[in-house]
Amino acid sequence: MKGELAIMSNMRYVILQLNDQLQYVEMPSDYAYQLSALNLRLNKEVSKLTVPDKPVLPIAVAECDNLDLLQESAQTISGLDYINELESSFASLDETEYPLISLLTEIRALQAQLEQWYEEEAV
Repeated sequence: MKGELAIMSNMRYVILQLNDQLQYVEMPSDYAYQLSALNLRLNKEVSKLTVPDKPVLPIAVAECDNLDLLQESAQTISGLDYINELESSFASLDETEYPLISLLTEIRALQAQLEQWYEEEAV
């Protein structure tokens, strides 16, 4: 319980929008800005990909410290779960023209930082 409280107090929320849907990504507060910046970069670069099945990305629209969801259907997404899905969607692309490895490197760097954070907080 003590570890749970420590994790909860260190969180920040990145709100992403895809069409008319919102996603609420729960991130360690020290890494929320990195997710927002990564999201903005990926949105800028995704149009340069030459593969036909480009990932459809939401756009970061806000960050906040506290989040009270008022809709029962709304849920938060773990930052690590979100970044794992993001990594998977880019890693599966068969891109030959655009230097996809640079985007994957940025995604994987944040992924590694989040994995380490969660390991340290679980102790």
